[in-house]
Amino acid sequence: MKILVVSILLLVGFNSYAQKKPVLTDEEQVQEMVTTEVEALFKSKDFLKQKVKKYADVKGYIVVDIAVVKNGKVSSFFKVDSDITNIKFLEFLSDTVLEHKFQFKLPKQQRYKIRQTINIE
Repeated sequence: MKILVVSILLLVGFNSYAQKKPVLTDEEQVQEMVTTEVEALFKSKDFLKQKVKKYADVKGYIVVDIAVVKNGKVSSFFKVDSDITNIKFLEFLSDTVLEHKFQFKLPKQQRYKIRQTINIE
């Protein structure tokens, strides 16, 4: 039984090691991945649950600059334009993005700033 448990743990550990995040070097690839992940983030159950619960009346768009650094972390979230005036919702949106870690890495010393339009319905 111990051998089976150890084997399973080693297999799980190996699979997680083998599934490393890809390193993106092309700005267009980074743009596509950021767009895809941000759209998925704002369609996630957790986000929608919070939005409906606290900000059900908020609708509109927001244009933001999202800066991504080496390990897929968001280093900055800057509002460029928006027709949303609810400051608490904008802070919630900002916190949601800043807490997100993208499923890719960048080369050392690399940083990309991506302009993103987010539609809130």
